[in-house]
Amino acid sequence: MTRRTGSTGPDSSSYDDEFARFFGERAHQLRSTAYLLCGDWHHAEDLTQAALLKLYLVWPKLERHDRLDAYARQVVTRTFLAERRRPWRRREQLTDLPPEQAGEPGGPEQRMVVLRALAAVPPKQRAVLVLRFWHDLSVEETAAALRCSTGNVKSQSARGLATLRDRLGPHFHELSLTAKGGEE
Repeated sequence: MTRRTGSTGPDSSSYDDEFARFFGERAHQLRSTAYLLCGDWHHAEDLTQAALLKLYLVWPKLERHDRLDAYARQVVTRTFLAERRRPWRRREQLTDLPPEQAGEPGGPEQRMVVLRALAAVPPKQRAVLVLRFWHDLSVEETAAALRCSTGNVKSQSARGLATLRDRLGPHFHELSLTAKGGEE
């Protein structure tokens, strides 16, 4: 087969035809490989599509068709591994349960009480509380963001919450009931 230099030009339709034929013959096999890697058919479909897109982009440059199957499997595997390194993929978990429901938003008075109490918390503890509970970061993610140990995050979090409870004083019980939806 002759060397291909790009996807535009007089032979671009033949490249598309070749790729369409390869896709038809190998997509199921690549999807099965992706499933074995990730264990979920929906995610396997996404991996296969991403890998085939990458393959399509370099298709005109490929010369050796006898190694295409191995190369395609390698692209699927590398796509899987690259997605596993992304933090959002590690945190996202599909479940059959609905997401947590936020508590009833308090009025502006409650917001001001909480903001005043939070402002009284020492800066390091405040940073930990904001990252952990406002931005919903894990202990490890908070530690990485603050460049400290996970133990430091845990102790600062415990101290910060204790300080916040002390600062809220009599308002703490009322605010915690509002956040839980009014249960006693």
